Amino acid sequence: MNKRKMYILSIIFFLILIYFIFTFILFSSQRNLLYLPVENNYQGDELTVDIQKVKVITNDNFELLAWYHKKDISNYKTILYLHGNAGALENRIHKINHFNDIDVNFLLLAWRGFSGNKGKPTEQGLYEDGKSAISWLVKKGVDEKKLILYGESLGTGVATHLAQNKNYAGVILETPFTSMVDAAKKFYPFIPVNFLLKE
Repeated sequence: MNKRKMYILSIIFFLILIYFIFTFILFSSQRNLLYLPVENNYQGDELTVDIQKVKVITNDNFELLAWYHKKDISNYKTILYLHGNAGALENRIHKINHFNDIDVNFLLLAWRGFSGNKGKPTEQGLYEDGKSAISWLVKKGVDEKKLILYGESLGTGVATHLAQNKNYAGVILETPFTSMVDAAKKFYPFIPVNFLLKE
């Protein structure tokens, strides 16, 4: 084998090695890429709606911070706001301020690992967080038929999961995705994400 072929083969081997190293790094750090609790795009918005800071206890014993606004549970619908994959509750102030313009109650939940909550977010963990928030609202007297699930980005996956076989008042999906695999393929079309995604 001449030197030129050896050179070409060594380059191919090097590129394959780089590809596998990159793929391994993506696989091992995928949750750090998916969940971004410390990312902050808070613009200093001031709350114009009264909220009560409450704790939602999950079935696996995580204490989650949530913001609760109660107007009238009997007559008004209640929104459970399930936020996206980045940042703290403060990043949503500009959105929930508009809830003050309509007659609704709401609970804005922070996921495990977000907004100072203990734990690390996972797909099953987020489902548990959402279920626990619904249970918390029901214990407060909220009728599930007057409950609206509002999912933002990552939260849309949780909202659609929780809404299955339920008769909620509604489901709102803000920037939803068809599946995590489809979303990941847009960022990494050259990686076999179907086989690598844990979530």
